[in-house]
Amino acid sequence: MVSFIPRINVLIKETCMLENIAFLREGLSRRVSSFDRTGRNKDCLTIKKDEEIVLADLKGAGVIRHIWFTIMAGENYLRRMVLRIYWDGMEYPSVEAPIGDFFGIGHARLAPLNTAVFSISSSDFYGPKAGMNCYWPMPFSEGAKIVVTNECDGEVPAFYYYIDYDALDKLPANMGRFHAWWNRNNPCSPPKHIGKDPDVNLSDKDNYLIADIRGRGHYVGCNLSIHNLYGGWWGEGDDMFMVDGEKWPPDLHGTGSEDYFGHAWGMQPQNAFIYNGVSYYKKGTDPAQINERITVYRYHINDPVIFYKSLRLSIEHGHANDRCDDYASTAYWYQQLPHKRFPRFPDVEKRLPRPDAPVIVQATSLPFPITDGRPHSGMPFPQYNLVLQKKRTGKRRKK
Repeated sequence: MVSFIPRINVLIKETCMLENIAFLREGLSRRVSSFDRTGRNKDCLTIKKDEEIVLADLKGAGVIRHIWFTIMAGENYLRRMVLRIYWDGMEYPSVEAPIGDFFGIGHARLAPLNTAVFSISSSDFYGPKAGMNCYWPMPFSEGAKIVVTNECDGEVPAFYYYIDYDALDKLPANMGRFHAWWNRNNPCSPPKHIGKDPDVNLSDKDNYLIADIRGRGHYVGCNLSIHNLYGGWWGEGDDMFMVDGEKWPPDLHGTGSEDYFGHAWGMQPQNAFIYNGVSYYKKGTDPAQINERITVYRYHINDPVIFYKSLRLSIEHGHANDRCDDYASTAYWYQQLPHKRFPRFPDVEKRLPRPDAPVIVQATSLPFPITDGRPHSGMPFPQYNLVLQKKRTGKRRKK
């Protein structure tokens, strides 16, 4: 009879943050930071417009344990500045995301945050600023390079940072490399693969794409930022995980956006937990909540999604993709190198927050186009769809 007790004990140690803290470790604790090499107090970098600067170029093997940034810069710097990380001499990055979205909050905004892997201490001291912390462990065996690019309208006068890591003689076997990829659809496209009944979706082809990975590894979470362009409830879309190839039904199929992000009956903006919740919320225009902005997150620390050949993670934007809100996301995972190259990173204009539209909310008129005449999921005023259908066809939609 095979005993699983030793493996269970290992799993318990892996998932309890304090379980291993007393065990003596190998390696050397090291740091790269922006401290003033002259001994004075200018402990920050100045980054010129369009300049790419290497924050750290580490040699040999090790594990990055902590990254801390604080930045003084111009408007929308959290989307204009880009973080890229390269592992083991790779020519293309394993991490590529706007700085704000990487640290867990979209919309180029700041808010206090306290999760297992990210924390943010935000302040309005002489403009929006924050201490941003990342605690994802990031192994490397043949070097690591961390790069920041300034695509702000002008110079970044102050960029402070710490990168804390363990220097090792050799990396333990079977450790994946950390990856993060940012994506955006502004707005999401109307569905193209519609069957006889547009309320039925038996495919992920029209979904919003969160991750498309090739190789062996495990997915550990994401954040998703939504700019609500339709009003009402944006989150009727289901999450779908295709593990090691396309099939139907997916290997993991969800029941609604808020369900995947660990909430229920909508998202509760006041609830931000260590593994899931809301990291940013700006209320929309009453009563329909048009121009609501929200960032939600889910970190699979205790339940990573394992894949051996590939993983495709997507989520419907509205039920059966019947809404076209502005979606942006950052996905996080570990995998063996080499990884699939990311698509070309969007130009800065395509990363900036969408401006709020002027809104005059009426029961039979909304200022955003609807993709077809059927009632859309989460719509605050379903009768609007009837009016639109009548205008297009000359007939009212039958109930």
